[in-house]
Amino acid sequence: MQALVTTPGEARSTRVEDVPEPEPGEGQVLVRTLEVGVCGTDREISEGRFGVPAGEGEPLVLGHEFLGRVERDGCGFSAGDLVTATVRRSCGHCDACAQDAPDACLTGDYVERGITRLDGFARELVAEDANQLIAVPEALGRLGVLAEPSSICARALRHARVVGDRQPRRAHRALVLGPGAIGMLAALFLRLDGFEVWIAGRSRATAPKAQVAEGCGARYVSLQETPVAELAAELGGFDVVVEATGDAQVMADTLGFLGRNGVSVLLGIDGRPRTVSVGAQVLAVDAILQNRALLGSVNANRVDWEDAVQRLDRARERWPGLLDAYVDLRVAPDRFGDAFAHRGVKATLDFTS
Repeated sequence: MQALVTTPGEARSTRVEDVPEPEPGEGQVLVRTLEVGVCGTDREISEGRFGVPAGEGEPLVLGHEFLGRVERDGCGFSAGDLVTATVRRSCGHCDACAQDAPDACLTGDYVERGITRLDGFARELVAEDANQLIAVPEALGRLGVLAEPSSICARALRHARVVGDRQPRRAHRALVLGPGAIGMLAALFLRLDGFEVWIAGRSRATAPKAQVAEGCGARYVSLQETPVAELAAELGGFDVVVEATGDAQVMADTLGFLGRNGVSVLLGIDGRPRTVSVGAQVLAVDAILQNRALLGSVNANRVDWEDAVQRLDRARERWPGLLDAYVDLRVAPDRFGDAFAHRGVKATLDFTS
């Protein structure tokens, strides 16, 4: 069967090649892949900057944003069931993982599908542990491929609520920085929670992303026209800021965009060797006197996956047709280059084509 593989650490080594078909073991379910989403992590692995193979000298099967159908009955699943699957798996020897929270693994010895020491989903068939599968409503259909990035957003917002609710507050105004898949989904979920939402991006307000953002009642702000600091000052700051740009300076700046008791949650990654700055007044006065908080969030717990799938289905019902615009490119696996180069909301590899 065909799979999209790469040699970690070796740029331009990504290719489609034949791999053996999996044979499910005890407690595993055979799943046929429908779609696999592509994100910045896949691009970085393909460029040789990240990724660890399952075995020394072996290629790594890519793909961690998964949607598939159960191939045959087993482990409580029926043939034809629509499913997605978690990405990070327990290290097996820390307190967090013992409490079913590998998203908070204390050792860093976890494995991740398609990323770290565990082959991914970008192949025709996958043998998956039944307890890692998440049911997807049939009504959600192919939009279930958004489950993984949605789970990242669900976890981030859950943590922001926990931190924000450490003290009395009324949270109703949110800012999302970066209109990629993560940012757009975070905005969608914040709207479901009743927030007024502003999404800031580099594109002009007439761009397709702006129109998609406004489809759920969010307000798009073009950075070419309005600086975020200016917007925050005008509104009196935000209760929640979600950073999804992957720029370290923007991450630092978010502390200054918050209002009283505000929480900023960072979802982007920026590993470039650089120095960023924060205004002394913002860090040493405002953050203290106004109880502002800054936190990072990565990966997701099973509870976040289940919450994310439910939220996606609620969004489908509330804004009919809107989610279809979130997946704006579907290509066959051998056109992975087009998917990696895509700069819309979300590109996927379609294994049914």
